[in-house]
Amino acid sequence: MLQESFLRVYDKLKSEFCRQVFALVRERRGSLSAMEAFSLEVIRQLGRPTVSQFAAFLNISQSNATYKVANLIHKGYLEKENSGADRREYYLVLTPKYYGYVGTLERDMCEAVRRVEERHSPSEVSELSALLDEIVDNIGSAPATSGDGVQNQA
Repeated sequence: MLQESFLRVYDKLKSEFCRQVFALVRERRGSLSAMEAFSLEVIRQLGRPTVSQFAAFLNISQSNATYKVANLIHKGYLEKENSGADRREYYLVLTPKYYGYVGTLERDMCEAVRRVEERHSPSEVSELSALLDEIVDNIGSAPATSGDGVQNQA
């Protein structure tokens, strides 16, 4: 039951994210490609990564990551911020232009959470939050399974 419910939430979030990505991708000069939109989402998830951290996360070459970052800077979705300590190192920072495009999805998610908080007691909301934290903490650390939920043998 919990697994089915969580997979429904996950599928809904994926489909909403894809819808948002396609809203970002337009057939006009200066628009984002789907790969650029996904790259921006990775940068967002990483916080303020360096180009090296971005490249390592995606398992791509430093030169490939640098090329992607340069294009996103040129289009106005990303800026480089000097680290201060090591002036050769830069952090990748999303711009207001990016947040203007993705803000709708975040607002929708916040509204859905607000409605849940209104309908349930603080202790129920706290318990749900703890369960979601536990699920997040276990993503990526669980053994691989086949599509039917059966654990694969290594």
